[in-house]
Amino acid sequence: MSGTRRPAPPPLEANDELVTAVITAGWAIALIVLLAVRADIPPGDRWWIWTCVTGLGLGGFGLLYVPHLKRSRERAARRRAEAGRG
Repeated sequence: MSGTRRPAPPPLEANDELVTAVITAGWAIALIVLLAVRADIPPGDRWWIWTCVTGLGLGGFGLLYVPHLKRSRERAARRRAEAGRG
């Protein structure tokens, strides 16, 4: 085996808002299904309902936070670019 390694590929960019929205929608669908069949869920397994509620809450936070994070990263990249030119 040779000692040379290929450089790591650049990271892939994704639409973070879309990914967060799809996952949050998945938690919403799961919650609706669990609420529709809650009478058939044994009492020891009803914690799944609260898991979905938590997923919805965290997804809502993510939908609010991701745009803020992207703006912050863009500002930091602009500052680095300006510092490199100066």
